[in-house]
Amino acid sequence: MQEDPKYIISGDSISRGVVYDEDRSKYVVLEENYVSLLQEKLRGAVRNTARFGNTLMKGITSLKKDILKDKPSIVLIEYGGNDCDFNWQAIAENPDAEHSPKTDFNLFEKMLTETIEYLRSQQITPILMNLPPLNADNYFKWVTGSNPDAESNVLKWLGSVTKIYWWQERYNSTIMKVAELTKTKMIDVRSAFLAHPDFTQYLCVDGIHPNKDGHRIICDKVLEFLKNHYEYLLLGGKQAQPS
Repeated sequence: MQEDPKYIISGDSISRGVVYDEDRSKYVVLEENYVSLLQEKLRGAVRNTARFGNTLMKGITSLKKDILKDKPSIVLIEYGGNDCDFNWQAIAENPDAEHSPKTDFNLFEKMLTETIEYLRSQQITPILMNLPPLNADNYFKWVTGSNPDAESNVLKWLGSVTKIYWWQERYNSTIMKVAELTKTKMIDVRSAFLAHPDFTQYLCVDGIHPNKDGHRIICDKVLEFLKNHYEYLLLGGKQAQPS
């Protein structure tokens, strides 16, 4: 009899299920986040190690300890949203200085590739997830606190608000490039959001975290991916034949 599979979700606040609760004016963990919705449909146990604020560097350091302990068969890797982010307060205070993202663009690609190689060396199947699109206008307002002086300084450094979308898209493209080069399967949640004429309605007021309906979009995309590639992992799905 086949043993039930074990999964680890390694990621940031999106996989943690963090949303902004406008009524309470704070970030909270959504109970019906995409990971908890998936758990109801999957054979085996999901361990969600995603954390608010996680970059790839932080997350992978923890992941190596977790896989030695848990010995999962599949790891879903979801990073990039924090890696591509900047210290906006520092930019607002000094727009003429040099400012770097939390994870250098080339380092992000290198570390993602090495993580995939490491997981495979442990006989673990890696799966990548790309980034939901962001709402650049809302995100700009959010990181500047709608403060006119901060907006002016950040805009001076940025050049244009649309550059925020472009910069995040670069990291997203890197995830897709790494998937292709390493022949790693990837769940394309970005296209699932962009299939909607106004994808921004599926994001929180901060312009970057998917809201409750956004988590449903992610869950549906992951289920579609599993039906196409790993149907045997789904409850009620056809079982894989022993090799």
